[in-house]
Amino acid sequence: MWLDADATRLGQMIANLLTNAVKYTPANGVIGLEVACTQEEVLISVRDSGIGIAPEHLDKVFDLFSQLEPALSRAQGGLGIGLSLVRGLAELHGGSISAHSDGVGQGSTFELRLPLPAVPLQAPPEPSRRLLAGTREGTVLVIDDSADAAESLALALDILGYEVRTAYDGAAGMAAAQSFMPQVILLDIGLPHMNGYDVARLLRSQPCGRNAILVAVTGWGQDKDRQMASDAGFDLHLTKPVDFYELDMVLQKMLQAQ
Repeated sequence: MWLDADATRLGQMIANLLTNAVKYTPANGVIGLEVACTQEEVLISVRDSGIGIAPEHLDKVFDLFSQLEPALSRAQGGLGIGLSLVRGLAELHGGSISAHSDGVGQGSTFELRLPLPAVPLQAPPEPSRRLLAGTREGTVLVIDDSADAAESLALALDILGYEVRTAYDGAAGMAAAQSFMPQVILLDIGLPHMNGYDVARLLRSQPCGRNAILVAVTGWGQDKDRQMASDAGFDLHLTKPVDFYELDMVLQKMLQAQ
């Protein structure tokens, strides 16, 4: 089934719903993702066996900064903006999002509805941007304070054949660089204690990072942000969410030029 939609934002909506399910489902719980289609819309459902939602809170879970009360004591509680973002993106696509639960402790279901185009779309041609697993060479260090983001990126790079290590703050990143001596360092800017610009300058002053390909991977993408990255010693600036095909092609080109 083909939608007239922004692929990046569609992925972001589904990712936020799954992240929310993980956040509120204890260990050994069950999370399911289902997709169904009618003549008019696509229904994407994310179900979990987690803490559930009290009836009086069902209409509030999509409000900005809303959190379920038990989550306030959870380490990964977050700011509570994920579901509000999903609602906003769904509405921009002409769709909707709703929540259902039988009550506290009974799990939850979130249903994302997106309209099908009035005229059916033709399937796009077979993508030419094909990534072949296990064909790459190179050592890569990923430094990001989001463990999920770091591990996801590292896993994808590992599948392609890169040798990858991860670190979650600047100090750990420096230690990993000194022991690993990576050819490429993918460095988040918004790090705790020591931001990415400071880490980049420190890396450039040390043998472990002096000749490495230094890539800023950040949510900040304005011209001034790119200039700040360049001034700090970065070779490349990529804005999150990263186009993985673009990253792979750039890394291959820069590694071959070394």
